[in-house]
Amino acid sequence: MRLTVVLFGLLCASALVINAVPMTQDQEDVRGAFLTSRPKEKSPSSSSTATRPTHRRPKSVVTSNDNKKTSSGNTGSDNKNTKPDTTKSGTTTTAGNKGSKPVNAERLGLGLTLFMRDANGLAVRTDPNRVFQKGDRVRVLLETNTDGYLYIFNTTNDGPPVMIYPDVDLDEAGNYLQSHVPFEIPSSLSTEERLRWFAFDETAGNERLIFVFTKEPLTGLPIEDDLIALCRDSKTSCPVKPSADVWAQVEAQLKQPLQTNTSAPSGQTQTTTEQQATTRGLGLAKDDPQPSMIMMASSKTSKLVTTLDLVHK
Repeated sequence: MRLTVVLFGLLCASALVINAVPMTQDQEDVRGAFLTSRPKEKSPSSSSTATRPTHRRPKSVVTSNDNKKTSSGNTGSDNKNTKPDTTKSGTTTTAGNKGSKPVNAERLGLGLTLFMRDANGLAVRTDPNRVFQKGDRVRVLLETNTDGYLYIFNTTNDGPPVMIYPDVDLDEAGNYLQSHVPFEIPSSLSTEERLRWFAFDETAGNERLIFVFTKEPLTGLPIEDDLIALCRDSKTSCPVKPSADVWAQVEAQLKQPLQTNTSAPSGQTQTTTEQQATTRGLGLAKDDPQPSMIMMASSKTSKLVTTLDLVHK
């Protein structure tokens, strides 16, 4: 797993920084808005027969370059889906009519929880402000409030960005997330224990993870078969380094304020529900554990960009 190769031996954290603005009393309850789009109960399909989720785009949203629906294939361009789309939160877009606009367009939301491995090897919710030491291991659990595409970039000591997700060795190079189906990075399903966590060593440094959640694939970045082909044909092209134009767009979006809601981590062990939802692709219900931090973007944007700073001292 290249993801762990990129970050292992570098990550040592003492602070978690989210580019968000504190909520005022007259602002919408961000946590409530985010959780409202969770189903009241688990779907009947949430059974023991559920399997590990795929992060490739469903056939219904895969489009070719001429915007005609196809049964397979992928691009890194901002394709428009002409099929009516109803999200789990009830947002519906009209289709087929030129210039049609979303009805009750919802804001993009991202939930984030930091877990740390305890002495027994279990994942426990962790206060992001604690000081981490050599040998500590952490994992990030993410949840979105609508279907979309997740990109994760890494910079070291403010150096050049590298795309660590999607990755050719993970999820068939896909990065499509379903609403309220949690996603963890690194994955607890890794076959080797050392690859299931971000490990902290003695090397000092400042690691930043940049999360980009968007309704459409980012232009100029390969995913799925395009990414696999790129890495197969040119080993020096992977991991992918975004172009200056792509990164300028990410940095511009990063400056946009987010509304945030943070709950104090309780130190509770990750629940069976969270584990099963993550590893078997099950959606979380309203009564299931909530993310420690929730960020929501403006309704005027189709992208949400936030950061996670891991600092070793």
